[in-house]
Amino acid sequence: MTIPTITVAAAVILRPDGRFLLASRPADKPYPGYWEFPGGKIEADESAYQALIRELDEELGIQVTHATPWLTRRFDYSKLRVVLSFFRVSAWQGEPHPREGQTLSWQAADDIRVTPLLPANTPIIQALTLPPLLGITQAGDDVGGFLPKLDHALTQGMKLIQVREKQLAGPALTEFARTVVSRAHSAHARVVINADIALAQQIQADGVQLTAAQLAATDTRPDLPLVGASCHDAAELDLAEQLGCDYALLSPVLPTASHPGAPTLGWEKFASLISNRGIPVYALGGLAGSDLELAQRHGAHGIALLRGAWQ
Repeated sequence: MTIPTITVAAAVILRPDGRFLLASRPADKPYPGYWEFPGGKIEADESAYQALIRELDEELGIQVTHATPWLTRRFDYSKLRVVLSFFRVSAWQGEPHPREGQTLSWQAADDIRVTPLLPANTPIIQALTLPPLLGITQAGDDVGGFLPKLDHALTQGMKLIQVREKQLAGPALTEFARTVVSRAHSAHARVVINADIALAQQIQADGVQLTAAQLAATDTRPDLPLVGASCHDAAELDLAEQLGCDYALLSPVLPTASHPGAPTLGWEKFASLISNRGIPVYALGGLAGSDLELAQRHGAHGIALLRGAWQ
């Protein structure tokens, strides 16, 4: 029996403080009282973006002035399959107010105060806990000189760090990674360890960043709260989704100083590869902090930086 499918445009309406808007479903709709992201069904003659604009006007009385594509999630209810195209809405005109009998509430991803949530929205809440910037360590041969840069980045609000130091191994790597975790956790930031699952578990890091080779060789998600994947093409992004990774890094977007002349994706191919993905994707390779808005216009969750994260 074929399950009927509907497609929906959904909005993550974001305030500057990071809070987003949830709405409770009215009594005359399925799942009454459940909380969800605003939005609605995409009509036959509409694009997802057009449906988003219309729905937010009809539901909330606001006119969207800036929205970027984000995630596409599929969820099967007992008699219906829903495909949700999520947009992040960061600018609008008017004050959101309920026009269809809803109740509205601004929420923070790490402190949801309303319940129950529609089941399809739980992964979206989890994705919203990921910050737009991921910093990749660049200690090199000067670990002592790197740590003040780390501390400065943490005071400036960095919340997600990947420890990747190819020149370190054994006790030296363990000591460095443990130091990064300690300092990051003191600043309420999270740390993933590149490739080394056992080390991540040993030092109580928050997660691991799987290499493309690891991704191809495993069919079981590592037993860690946060799992990322390093990807370079559609096949690897598919594997990251199938494994249940929390996010992916896709590279290289632009030319890099470390690999001059190497092939790059460019923004159009990057956007094509991550279109309709169900997990957040960070852009990596040849980027600066000023590229964040450009990356998000092409569907990225955010950007990952090496040297640029510590300047």
